[in-house]
Amino acid sequence: MFNKLVIASGNKGKLREIAHLLAPLNIDIVAQAELNVSECEEPYCTFIENALAKARHASRQTGLPALADDSGLCVDALQGAPGVLSARYAGEPKSDQANNEKLLSVLAAEKNRQAHFYCVIVLVRHADDPEPLIAEGRWAGEILSEFRGQDGFGYDPLFLDAKTGKTVAELPLEIKSRISHRGHAMAKLLLQLERLNHV
Repeated sequence: MFNKLVIASGNKGKLREIAHLLAPLNIDIVAQAELNVSECEEPYCTFIENALAKARHASRQTGLPALADDSGLCVDALQGAPGVLSARYAGEPKSDQANNEKLLSVLAAEKNRQAHFYCVIVLVRHADDPEPLIAEGRWAGEILSEFRGQDGFGYDPLFLDAKTGKTVAELPLEIKSRISHRGHAMAKLLLQLERLNHV
């Protein structure tokens, strides 16, 4: 088992969630920006390919095991969009506000508001790891027509969790970490790591 892990992300909200979820492992977590890792291209149309590219890129530049998460919002009425383009849905520069406003605009006349968050997490022990650990998670809900809540990031103020009746931006981090797409993916990854430790 390794004792240091680079997280291949520059998203502060995502880094906070991942660090919280990995806390039980007592691993030294370091964000790629602290190690001057350059931004990785994400040219693929699937979450898994982009996550794998980011993990290998960070590991190659640092020589450390690396974890990457690729996640996004998939809206049924938009055939899965914004999908892998979730962070850049409204174009550059990236803006949560602009992305949310565009989503509200394209769904304005749409009755079907069903959507889900999807997350895939990839962990490579080294840049050319032939057996990366891969785990995925999904979180079902619907898109509201107005913002609710102050916490979170991305589409959190518009995404209503079906079970709690709250938007993600209204949920404490403790609960979000347990029921979110990222929480589900991380739980599966932790099980894989446990199994590896006992082999």
